[in-house]
Amino acid sequence: MSFLDRFRRARPQAARRPGSGGVDIAHLAEFVATRRGVEGFVEPRTAVADVTLLLVASDGEWTRRRVPSVRWAHEFCNDNRVPSYDAAVVGVPQRMREYNRRMKQQRGNL
Repeated sequence: MSFLDRFRRARPQAARRPGSGGVDIAHLAEFVATRRGVEGFVEPRTAVADVTLLLVASDGEWTRRRVPSVRWAHEFCNDNRVPSYDAAVVGVPQRMREYNRRMKQQRGNL
């Protein structure tokens, strides 16, 4: 055990493998199948987060899930005919930020 292992949260092995049990994969596939104009944004591994795939629909609705690798994310998008981009290079689309702003305003008006 290294020094830093003492500070990391212990997670079961299955939780460390994104998409284990098909749960995350099923969610991503369902999002693609039920939304129009979906694009994929692959977010690289950071010090605090695993590789993630951000899917954004044409209206700005989005979902993000951990995925096994950058390659897996691009292959998933290709298999589902979804254009994919490296989020570290292109960023996230403005329509996603506008969608978040609309949702926040709606929650405030309730």
